[in-house]
Amino acid sequence: MPTLAKICGLSTPETVDAAVSHGVGHVGFMFFAASPRNVAFELAAALAGRVPDHVGRVGVFVDPDDALVDAAIKAGRLSALQLHKVKPERAAALRARTGVEIWAAVAIRARVDLDAARGFVGAADRILYDAKTPEGAALPGGMGVRFDWALLDEFRHPLPWALSGGLDPQNVGEAIARTQATLVDVSSGVETAPGIKDMDKIAMFLKACAAS
Repeated sequence: MPTLAKICGLSTPETVDAAVSHGVGHVGFMFFAASPRNVAFELAAALAGRVPDHVGRVGVFVDPDDALVDAAIKAGRLSALQLHKVKPERAAALRARTGVEIWAAVAIRARVDLDAARGFVGAADRILYDAKTPEGAALPGGMGVRFDWALLDEFRHPLPWALSGGLDPQNVGEAIARTQATLVDVSSGVETAPGIKDMDKIAMFLKACAAS
């Protein structure tokens, strides 16, 4: 079965169309003002209108308040909330209040970091293993940083999961073979500059996933 992919941080009609036409499983819209991939609600609504129902629409947030989440769900017709820097209690509260699927991001640098995933049992529907960014970094992800995939060896995943962090068209096949991930997430790996997605790289990434 081909590995599903999420292209995160899409912000133009052309790149959304490219992702959809090449078989993306999920598209990600960033709702975080500090990110170069941030989208306004009006743009999110326009982009979401181009996404067929069989493709998931994931809103990406960093410790969001309720008002932001509610507005983003409405604008982006979101099917999932990807939460960074959020504790399990907050994830559980958002899940209960919105009824929307929750993806909890867990930042990884060392094996011990994986322990945080267990705290989201009952609070989230999926764990997104992402690389821990450098201390003081403005963004929680999307910086092309990867972690050692060997850290996942023999780890008993408490929930369905996805692999993120430093993936690109050249290494995603190796990543899938190494970790047996059934869902992978990419952002900077299909860009020419921060926030500028490349349609050819999107196509190459999705082709590599389909071949895995």
